Order: sequence, then structure tokens, then C-alpha cells
Amino acid sequence: MAGNTSIPGASVAGRTLALLSTFDESHRALTLSEMAQRADLAVPTAHRLVGELERWGALVRRSDGRYVIGRRVWDLGLLAPIQTGVREIAEPYVYDLYAATKATVHIAVRDGASVLYIDRIAGNESVPVVSKVGSRLPMPPTGVGKVLLAYAPKDIRDEVMTSLTRVTPRTLISPQLLEQQLQRVRDEGYATTAEEMTAGACSIAVPVWGPDGVVAALGVVVGTLRGNRPRLLAALQVAARGIGRQLGAPGPVPPGRSGVADSA
Repeated sequence: MAGNTSIPGASVAGRTLALLSTFDESHRALTLSEMAQRADLAVPTAHRLVGELERWGALVRRSDGRYVIGRRVWDLGLLAPIQTGVREIAEPYVYDLYAATKATVHIAVRDGASVLYIDRIAGNESVPVVSKVGSRLPMPPTGVGKVLLAYAPKDIRDEVMTSLTRVTPRTLISPQLLEQQLQRVRDEGYATTAEEMTAGACSIAVPVWGPDGVVAALGVVVGTLRGNRPRLLAALQVAARGIGRQLGAPGPVPPGRSGVADSA
């Protein structure tokens, strides 16, 4: 249950954060009763706090009576360093990459053992894409996720390897095979997927280097990589190098540079 605050003496701030924490990828709209239950709060207490959150703009009450996260929370999220740093610097390169490929382009960072998408431009092709700005997805089935996992600390890689889940029939769930793919990412400097996250969608992604290692991954999603992999990879590498220079990366990074951290 999200945000358990039934312990006597829980602060108002703790109860408020517990209510906000009831929302996740699978619970985007909740009734007051659902929020109270998931936060382990009495309904009258939840009602009072939800009212304050609504007045402040953290929550919005829809016409059906359900609550959704308000724009005020989103605005605050954009102030996070990873947003204001990588996202703002990458934005023109993301647009240039879209102009060069006409494919869906996204840039993502690692958030724990998940991929957090911080920017995206939808392509012209009718390719199914599940990523959205602000959404989180598992790392192994996504191109940007494989890149980020390849350079993640060892404890994160170990955690992911023990919880591999099949999303489509082509999702890789063998730790041994996945580790081989991650080593190729470190050797070759890019990752690919073929319908591992969504049927009908393939991706290719490269790392974005900062002064202290890989800080993000830049990728495109297309219907097939057959015949256009070299072109897409070249465009991605040019954009990633440009972003890296702006972030202060120490010169060109050869594909073989591992940059793998052994601890968090």
C-alpha cells in the first residue's frame, strides 16, 4: 500500500506526501476514497488534505469526481536539476535529430532501476510508442534503457537481472544473454531493440556523456532498423556528442570506453 502513515504521530507533511504518492503509472486518476485507502488515512483527514492540495494546484478534480495530478506538481518537477540541465541543453539537438530522421526521438535518464523519459518528439510514422514525457519504463526492453543499464552501478544491474519480466514475446529475460548485450553496448557504443517493449517498434540508442560518465541516453523509435541503422546511428552520435559538449564531457568518448560504476 502506498504511503502508509497509520503510525501515530505521522506529520501533516507525511500524510500529504502519502496522498500524492498514491498516484503512479497504474493509478493516474483516483477517487477520494481510493486515495485515503491507498495512503492508509481516514477519509475525513484525506478530504481535508486533498482540498488543500487542490486549492494549491497539486491536484485537479475532474467532472467524474476523480482526482489527477495538477500542473503545479509538473512545474515543480521541471525545476529538478536533471530536468533543467540535461533536458534544456538537449532540446535543440532532439529537434535537430527529429528533423534529420522524422522518427520518434526521446531522451531519458535512469531513475533507480527504471528509465525516466524527460523529453520526446513523436515521429511521422505510425509506430506504436509507449513512452511519454515523465513516464517510467523498465530498462531491459528499451533502447535507451539498455544504454543506461549498461553503464549503471553494479548493484542496479544485479537488481534488474533478478527481476526480468517478459513484456512482449520478444522481450529478453535471460540474465546471461542480457549481460552479453550490455557488454556489446559498452564495446560498440549503442543499443538496439526489436519489438521487445512494443510489437511493431524497434529502437536504437546511444549514451550521452557528461563530465563524470553517462548521464542520459538518446534514442529513436522506428518500425524497422533494417537498411537504416547506419544513418540513424550516425545522426544519434552527432546529437549525443553535441549534448555532451554542452554538458562538459571531457572530449570525444570512444565506443569502447566502459564507464561502468561498481557502486552507487
